Amino acid sequence: MLNKRRITSIGFCLLLAIVAAGCKKKAPPPAPPPPAPAPQPPPPAAPVISEFTAEPSSIERGQSSTLRWDVQNANSVSIDNGVGSVQASGSHQVFPGSSTTYTLTATGPGGTKTATATVDVTAPPPPPPPPPAEHKQTLEEMLSGTVVDAYFDYDKSDIREDARTALTKDADALKAIFASFPDATIMVEGNCDERGSAEYNLALGDRRATSAKNFLTQLGVPEGKLKTISYGKERPVCTEHNEECWQRNRHVHFAPAQ
Repeated sequence: MLNKRRITSIGFCLLLAIVAAGCKKKAPPPAPPPPAPAPQPPPPAAPVISEFTAEPSSIERGQSSTLRWDVQNANSVSIDNGVGSVQASGSHQVFPGSSTTYTLTATGPGGTKTATATVDVTAPPPPPPPPPAEHKQTLEEMLSGTVVDAYFDYDKSDIREDARTALTKDADALKAIFASFPDATIMVEGNCDERGSAEYNLALGDRRATSAKNFLTQLGVPEGKLKTISYGKERPVCTEHNEECWQRNRHVHFAPAQ
């Protein structure tokens, strides 16, 4: 009898356990993991300016400098200050009038990059002064520097020995003067000392001027380039009353014809 109860109790417990187990909910299966994100493409590379130079970087005004550049990863490259759009690599000659900084701008899918190059411009040194102009002698300067007076004896108009020597040199000098001044005419002036009347000395001075002119023309001086005039005793170069002074006044003198 006892065994039946024990068996019955055990069976009841088992039944309760089975019922309890049947009433318990089953756990849901775990959720699947989320899908992995799609790989993103790498960002575009930024422009690279590997070179931008100005050679030479210092010039004198009027000279030129050459810009050189090399750019990668850009689809637009430009340089300011009048250069404009350029290829990715190249060179360009510039002639800045003053110190100038050039800016290169490179633009591409990866952004924009800039670089600069400066050309310093200095003023050229002043030109050397021109050589001094050679002074060209005037007609008066050539006459006074190369043609000498010829002197005469008292109351004479013939050409004495020292006058011959002087007039021979004068002939060469006058030829050179007429070569430099082809339109010039020279006056042969006859002069006398103070002794004798004014009328007599005017005639004597005329004879002296004519004698000198004739002597010069015989040596090849163009006759048409010489004129004569007598001043008699009106133009003394010395006013003392002695032979030395009178000798200085007995002469022919040469001057430009007015």
